[in-house]
Parts: sequence; C-alpha cells; structure tokens
Amino acid sequence: MSLNELNGTYTIDPAHSRVGFSTRHAMVTKVRGAFNEVSGQATTDPSLESASIEVTIQTASIDTRSADRDGHLKSADFFDVETYPTITFRSTEVVASDVDTLRVTGDLTIKDVTRPVTVDFEYAGSAQDPFGNTRVGFEGSTVVNRKDFGLTWNAALETGGVLVSEKATLEFEVSAIKAA
Repeated sequence: MSLNELNGTYTIDPAHSRVGFSTRHAMVTKVRGAFNEVSGQATTDPSLESASIEVTIQTASIDTRSADRDGHLKSADFFDVETYPTITFRSTEVVASDVDTLRVTGDLTIKDVTRPVTVDFEYAGSAQDPFGNTRVGFEGSTVVNRKDFGLTWNAALETGGVLVSEKATLEFEVSAIKAA
C-alpha cells in the first residue's frame, strides 16, 4: 500500500515503536534515551485533508540505561514528572512532501510549554501481520532546543562549554495498526 492509499484510523503499537532522543554530553559524546510508555493514534484519508495525529508520552518512562541519570531527568531539574506526567503532540498539518514522506507539523507540549515542531516521516510501508492486522511504519526525527520547553538545567565544564547540549534530537520509529 502506498502512502497516498492510507485511509482510516491507526493506533501506535508501543511494543514495536520507539520515541527516543539524543543530546551531546560534556560536548564530546552523545547520550541516548527513550520513553518506554507511548500511546497515540492517527486518522487519515488518501487526500490527507482530514489527517490528524495525537501522541501521549509518559515522562516517568524515560530510560537512558542509567538509573542515576534517569532519576535526575525525572526530577524538577528536567522533566519534573510529578508535576508534568506527560508530553503530548497534536498535529496541526499533515502533508505529503513527496511519495514516501509525510511532513507533520504540530504542537509539542513539554512541562506545560507548547511550541510548534515539524517532523519529516519516511513511510517504511505497510504489511499484514500474522494476526491479520494491517501495520504501517514511519521513521523520522527533528531537532529542538530543550530550553524552549523549560528544560534549562546545566553545569559549566572547567574546560569550557556545558555538560548538556541545548539541542536535542527527537527520534521516532513508529509501527501503527489499522483499526478494523
């Protein structure tokens, strides 16, 4: 099925999807992580005129493979998961920028700060799984400035620079199942 044939409602399969991020640490390496609890759905027709996408991420599900770092990221220094338990995204425009790419623009909300973001998603195709479900796959990424969303904590390095880069790359690998 081609991108322009997609029609209906699709629900994110969290067991086969990843919403992650990477950011430069100590100015020399990248730290990568993911949010393990993600839900959402997309509704579309072949013209994309009525297309809409909504995603909810549980901030406490952050996983960077370091319990200490995860604890710091969950604290008020960063995501403040007690006060802001979710990150949300709601599309405002979905267009096909070419035969294999969806350009999705929408409102990303982190810590009650909402900013527009645009993500180009490469359509990986569709398949019928062994359980009779129609699955579609998309991959994309975008760069945001974490300070724009109130994630301002940092520490200066003795050699100059800072411990955590302001730029963060958001990474999306999405498998979604078409509703019957």
